[in-house]
Amino acid sequence: MTLIGKGAYIWKILDCENGNPGAIRAEAQKCGFSHVLIKVADGDRTYNYDKNRLLDMVAPVGRELRAAGIQVWGWQYIYGKEPLAEARKAIQRVKELSLDGFVVNAEIEFKASGMDVAARRYMQELRNALRNVPLALSTFRFPSYHPQFPYDAFLEYCDFNMPQVYWQGAHNPDAQLKRAETEFAGRRFRRPLIPTGAAYAYGDWKPTPNDVILFLNTARSLKLSAANFWSWDYARRFLPDVWRAIRDYDWASPTPPTPAPTPQELPEQIIAAMNAQDAVRLVTLYTPTGVRVLPGQTLQGPEALLGWYYNFLNVEFPGGVYMLTGMSGSGNSRHFTWTGKSPATGKQVLNGNDTIGLQDGRIAYHYSFFTIT
Repeated sequence: MTLIGKGAYIWKILDCENGNPGAIRAEAQKCGFSHVLIKVADGDRTYNYDKNRLLDMVAPVGRELRAAGIQVWGWQYIYGKEPLAEARKAIQRVKELSLDGFVVNAEIEFKASGMDVAARRYMQELRNALRNVPLALSTFRFPSYHPQFPYDAFLEYCDFNMPQVYWQGAHNPDAQLKRAETEFAGRRFRRPLIPTGAAYAYGDWKPTPNDVILFLNTARSLKLSAANFWSWDYARRFLPDVWRAIRDYDWASPTPPTPAPTPQELPEQIIAAMNAQDAVRLVTLYTPTGVRVLPGQTLQGPEALLGWYYNFLNVEFPGGVYMLTGMSGSGNSRHFTWTGKSPATGKQVLNGNDTIGLQDGRIAYHYSFFTIT
């Protein structure tokens, strides 16, 4: 069984349409969802079970969705301390709910030393009991950021890979999805990619409707069969414009919608100019007395800034490809993180960390830290 089209994760059923199974079905149909992924277990415990009413809330929602031709997948967050108990709980929930598929959500706990053993033990138990049920992994978007995570121990037993391509702090879901696809393409166990996009807010950052369109357009351009969003709970209640963009996007349309142009924030302009190797454009982003402070070096004024940028872009880090990985702040202050790679030299920047202060929309001061490896 494969997935084609759009889907959404549900964390807490009661936070989605007040837990009403018929209303959840109706909204899923309006959105054109081909699948919905519902949390059914947390570790070795049943999830979305109402103890007061002694009611498994997943079962009636599942029946309504399947009656509308929508696949029902379950998901479980696992911790790895008791891998067999966690696997057996997952097996129980898949069987008693007749789920169409199952997603393993494994994150930071599995970055500890030796957790590949727990991952493999869990997955072997799961796979042996659920031979005809498609399994997927949901975890970090970029393997290069998480070398300790046992991707292979999970993906060896999976049918799909559902990375969390959350562009939190930025608005470049297209670039981040392309990078995720490229990094996973080089893994030993390559599985069909079904990415999960951001439909939540964090601090003063939130995705935009344009982000949703870019993410889904990119998924289709990469020939991916489906995509998901996290989460129904949050977006439906707190991001109505984002939810509408998800709902209104026609996955089957032969002509993908074109996102409306949006003004770029200064960090986005900096990264765009660096990718264009355009030192002159970078200097125009600063005030005439703008200052850039680097470890052991302070630059002020157009001439000093131009010299530094020209040398960095053409000599020290030639042909660099840069990515904005996070952005926060408002008013006259912004903080952002970034990475870079120079294919010509093999050098990388993995820890770019900058803060800028603005005056009349231009950079008055720029504190910057990064190391080249």
